Amino acid sequence: MAKTGLMTWLLYSTLFAALLLNSHAANANERKVHIVYMGDRPKGDFSAKATHHSMLTSVLGRSSSAQESLVYSYGNFNAFAAKLTEEEVQKFSEMDGVVRVIPNHILKLHTTRSWDFLGLSQTNVGAQLQGDVVIGLLDTGIWPEHESFNDQGLGAPPSKWKGTCQGANFTCNNKIIGGRYYNSENWYYEGDLKSPRDSEGHGTHTSSTAAGDRVPGASYYGLANGTGRGGVPGARIAMYKVCWSFGCGAADILAAFDDAIADGVDIISVSLGSVFPVPYDVDPIAIGAFHAMKYGILTSSSAGNSGPWPYSVSNYAPWTLTVAASTIDRKFVAKAVLGNGKAFTGLSINSFELYGKTYPLIWGGDAANYSAGASQDLSKYCITGSMNSYKVEGKIVFCEVLWDGTGVLLANGVGTIMADDEITDFAFNYPLPATQISTSDGEKILDYIKTTENPIATILLGETLTDYMAPYVVSFSSRGPNPITPDILKPDLTAPGVDILAAWSPIAPPSIDWEDPRSVDYNIISGTSMSCPHASGAAAYVKAAHPDWSPAAVKSALMTTATVVDPNKHEDLEFAYGSGQINPTQAIKPGLVYDANETDYISFLCKQGYNTTTVRLITGDNSSVCGNTLNGRAWDLNYPSFSLAVEDGKQIDGIFTRTVTNVGSANSTYTVQMYSPPEFSISVEPEVLSFSTIGEKKSFTVKVGGGFISQQKITSGAIIWTDESEQYRVRSPVVVYNVLPGYTFFPPQTSKFQKKPTTFHGPTTPSMHHKNGFLGRN
Repeated sequence: MAKTGLMTWLLYSTLFAALLLNSHAANANERKVHIVYMGDRPKGDFSAKATHHSMLTSVLGRSSSAQESLVYSYGNFNAFAAKLTEEEVQKFSEMDGVVRVIPNHILKLHTTRSWDFLGLSQTNVGAQLQGDVVIGLLDTGIWPEHESFNDQGLGAPPSKWKGTCQGANFTCNNKIIGGRYYNSENWYYEGDLKSPRDSEGHGTHTSSTAAGDRVPGASYYGLANGTGRGGVPGARIAMYKVCWSFGCGAADILAAFDDAIADGVDIISVSLGSVFPVPYDVDPIAIGAFHAMKYGILTSSSAGNSGPWPYSVSNYAPWTLTVAASTIDRKFVAKAVLGNGKAFTGLSINSFELYGKTYPLIWGGDAANYSAGASQDLSKYCITGSMNSYKVEGKIVFCEVLWDGTGVLLANGVGTIMADDEITDFAFNYPLPATQISTSDGEKILDYIKTTENPIATILLGETLTDYMAPYVVSFSSRGPNPITPDILKPDLTAPGVDILAAWSPIAPPSIDWEDPRSVDYNIISGTSMSCPHASGAAAYVKAAHPDWSPAAVKSALMTTATVVDPNKHEDLEFAYGSGQINPTQAIKPGLVYDANETDYISFLCKQGYNTTTVRLITGDNSSVCGNTLNGRAWDLNYPSFSLAVEDGKQIDGIFTRTVTNVGSANSTYTVQMYSPPEFSISVEPEVLSFSTIGEKKSFTVKVGGGFISQQKITSGAIIWTDESEQYRVRSPVVVYNVLPGYTFFPPQTSKFQKKPTTFHGPTTPSMHHKNGFLGRN
């Protein structure tokens, strides 16, 4: 029963989004889409399409009618969708083996599934004070006329606002209340717009994710159709365009931070970062975020897309919120169906409909462009320029690697089936019908091509599946440990960043082919660039509820109330997900917060080896003085998580001091619970904290101890403060791991990880390494 129930729910989630366009009618003879469900897939050699076609033929009477009626034939479970009359529905219902014939119900739409998945439903987002919160985004610009940014129902900007709109072709309203652009090098390439207007789509997408208005009927060519919205639709947006086709200049980033502070933003969202570790004093985001922190502004930043490699996390300063990317319970697939009836499901956001028509299928290795110097060894990967258009035109091409589809497209191919196991947890959208299958399924397709006289195939329109494993951190999301300060756990938390639908610039390409001429209002993309604005929106949600809270308090609330992520899905544990997945509705009532201010961070920098001169460069304050501070560990920075890096061969031994501020009930008592693995122990002194007023502070000490360890990967435990009413639960992870001798402390002038291999900040295919510049977008 459990398996049948699971398959039924999978059937609902998989099929209905693609079947909602059928109209209702009273005529019993009119065909309507139904799902004929027969439970689990039979064992052994089973051709779903052939079986389902045969069943339809037996009821409809003719093979041609069956082919016309069939909508989908499902391979992972035994079911199909077809257009049936009421009489035909009755016949199928009476068949042996048919569990149920299910009408094509109109279910609740899940376009903004990411926010619903986080528990922030549309009924929660109407906080009256949202209109006083301004989110500033450093990005590629914004498309101001997009319906996600209409200002219906919004009054004038808050009185604190000092910002402006630049550019003759850019107009603000009561939603987008500021727009500036920066290009210190004065480099402009084809398509770049000298205004805050977005020609790349990235900034429009992040802006609407954080604070876009509710828009019914949002979709990407019908996929993920529903109501689009941001986390705080009532908040204001200010765009600071610092990124262009060449990248994002450090000088421009700092100028944008400077203006954002002066303009009066409350949250700064930065979906960009360096591709290699740099010390705090040369990192424009760390410096700018420090300035913002001093003025009460939290900077939310992306962790980077260089995962799953260790030490790849970017934006690791302790005064920033660093956000990893994780999945939601939705993913996009497309099926490749061969002429022999076998179907293979692959990852793809496929917006193209071939209506079941089959085309000749060839192997890329048989279509080498010898005149261009290509060979079979190159063309089997379908690399752009390697394909022979005389052989590819009008055909579907099987390729032995994930590519962007342009090799087949430019050779006038119809579509592409790509076999690749490198990416298994997120999908791309392509400029032609395409899907990415496993290499084992690719071997079966190649065998079909080589053993069949006239191989044919088709690629079905994209479908939506339910991902029951969610949430888990996606492979491309950058991992810890912190490459500069091992005693500060990074990333801080995770948020949805996979297959996210949001607003798009109509002049930006809608697929991974940068020459795709189509125009869309919404796009589905993945990256820590997408998770960052989720955290920014959540931070704005907390700030609207508690406008007097400091950046550290807002950050602490998000971290200590985060939903615990299943450690069994992640070998790298908190190095992947930090404190857990953001939970905005809980974050507005954290009970206790770990607060910190400029003085705390200056002390931290001094202990990290920065001298007075360097600290003044970072803080911009000539009164900052390190004095006689000795270099040391960062264990006394009032951080909401605990990280203990132990040199190989050394004993587990760390003492952390922390102070919490009561923001819950006035008269309350909190008791601590400690969880630790066998490798180490945790003790807390005192174990009980009593408060009599709001704002009261209490300090405690955490001791982490254990034996001598070497080559120990990350292990983790937690401490949890719970009040007597169990209304508040304040959780902080505790991680212990080994590092090489000398790697627990880095002088600020050097980073021992600067020479490690680095990658472009993006979940890319080989042909997408086209963007260069100073800082990459995440």
